[in-house]
Amino acid sequence: MPGAWDAKTCLRVAKESGFDAIEFNMEFEGALSPATADADAQALRREADTIGVELSALSTGVYWQKPFTHPDPAVREESLDLCRQQLRLAQAMGVEAILVVPGVVTTDVPYDVAYERAKAALQQLAPDAERRRVVIAIENVWNRFLLSPLEMRDLIDSIGSPYVGVYFDAGNILAYGYPQQWITILGNRIRRVHVKDFRGDIGNIQGFTNPLQGDVPWLAVRAALETIGYNGYITAEVSGYRVFPELGLRHIADALRAVFQS
Repeated sequence: MPGAWDAKTCLRVAKESGFDAIEFNMEFEGALSPATADADAQALRREADTIGVELSALSTGVYWQKPFTHPDPAVREESLDLCRQQLRLAQAMGVEAILVVPGVVTTDVPYDVAYERAKAALQQLAPDAERRRVVIAIENVWNRFLLSPLEMRDLIDSIGSPYVGVYFDAGNILAYGYPQQWITILGNRIRRVHVKDFRGDIGNIQGFTNPLQGDVPWLAVRAALETIGYNGYITAEVSGYRVFPELGLRHIADALRAVFQS
């Protein structure tokens, strides 16, 4: 949705476009940030209830700049605090899951080190998630980390908490795997689902596109989600249309309904 739209406009247009729910995003500053008071988050929920739109999850991009796996211990502490604030906001909004990028592998952060730091962070945060009754759902993203469904499965199982699960993104997998295989392997660890499409003939970040315009095997994804009994939210994480954004939103809603409700 256009960045100039306020929350009420986003909720209204989501409803008018045919969406059942919307996923808001926590930024470092703005309408939803770590500084947002519970009362303001609760007011947003009341606005959503009035308009008739559910709140599916609370996402964020802050962990790219402040990852659990950062070389600086002080930044890692900041990352933990950001997650605790995200959990607080989600609880205030009546949202049952948050999206978390679990870490980033870089030249300064080897893969095995990233794994141990991410695991330690999730172990520390699991009690907070349990107390808030909000799931920490880690997403598969282009972070050179958790590149196998077996690895992601084992990380979740090592935490041993029903409040630490997976936010599965079907489009992100296309560069190195098959979404239907990830879905069946991860099973009921999947707590939320993102969808976007991806064109393999482009093969880089410019290859992401709206649903039904790329190479995601949509019917196989649907069948895999049915196999594991997933009946939660399916959220389009896409850019939409640069002009006539309302039209783009209607097309996205129609595409999702054609795949998942036909």
